[in-house]
Amino acid sequence: MRTARLRSVHPALWAGLAALAVGAALCVVGWYGMSGERFAERQLPYLASCTVPGAALIIAGAVLLTYGRNTLATSRVERLYELLVTADPAPDTLDPAPLAASSGRLLTMPGGTLWHRADCPLVEGKPRAVPADAGAIAEAGLVPCPICEPPNGS
Repeated sequence: MRTARLRSVHPALWAGLAALAVGAALCVVGWYGMSGERFAERQLPYLASCTVPGAALIIAGAVLLTYGRNTLATSRVERLYELLVTADPAPDTLDPAPLAASSGRLLTMPGGTLWHRADCPLVEGKPRAVPADAGAIAEAGLVPCPICEPPNGS
């Protein structure tokens, strides 16, 4: 299981980790070389040959890690979307017959922007739900609920 996960890691992640490791090693070597020198003239070669490239590699590694993680996340989302689209349609868990057979009562919540069927899960069992008639719907500018899809005319 672990090897399958390691194979799926984007190459930019590996390159980023390698750049971070080499950059950190160069910074340590540069620091160690500079620490043994008393005069600035002798410290400059260590700074130029190890510390500056090491810092640049650390920055490049961080950029590669960010890019690799974004690419990996994007590929996972695309894969999940592909699985969702190509999956066999699941049996409807919501039977349209009870919705059609439900009472013609329409409800709304005070201060809400939608009107619902009485059996809509958004208002079902809520004591604050109030009946909505055509006048109240038009007056308040309410729109039909996208979940229960009440009839357009009340």
